[in-house]
Amino acid sequence: RRSKMEESIRYLREQFCLPEVDVRTCSPLVLAYIGDSIYDLLIRTILVSRGKRQANELHKKASGYVRASAQAAMILAIREDLTEEEHQAYKRGRNAKTFSMAKHATMSEYRHATGFEALMGYLYLKDRMSRLIDLVRLGMERTGGLP
Repeated sequence: RRSKMEESIRYLREQFCLPEVDVRTCSPLVLAYIGDSIYDLLIRTILVSRGKRQANELHKKASGYVRASAQAAMILAIREDLTEEEHQAYKRGRNAKTFSMAKHATMSEYRHATGFEALMGYLYLKDRMSRLIDLVRLGMERTGGLP
């Protein structure tokens, strides 16, 4: 059974004549690039849905969830629940050679966060939004970070 979000992704591909992306050939940093956006959209959707707040307050709250240290904590909290395929996507991102680093993160946090984002991008491009959402929820529950 496909989720409504997965149906929306299929609709997006149909309307713009987009082929499916072969995630096996994607650079892990490309997976992290789109994964960062998807995770950010997920967090913003949760926050906006939880009640009326001003935009600057929403931004501050969202920043706490999307910073590298929070993403690193998320992946460490769910790592044991990943399938082998998901773990490989995470490891590809974690081990990718990057030329920048987050301002307020250690190198270890940044690498784990990049792996987390790569996993998010991988699941999104594989049309596995339900699994992506389930993993984010599990990570939030385990890290005490449910908004």
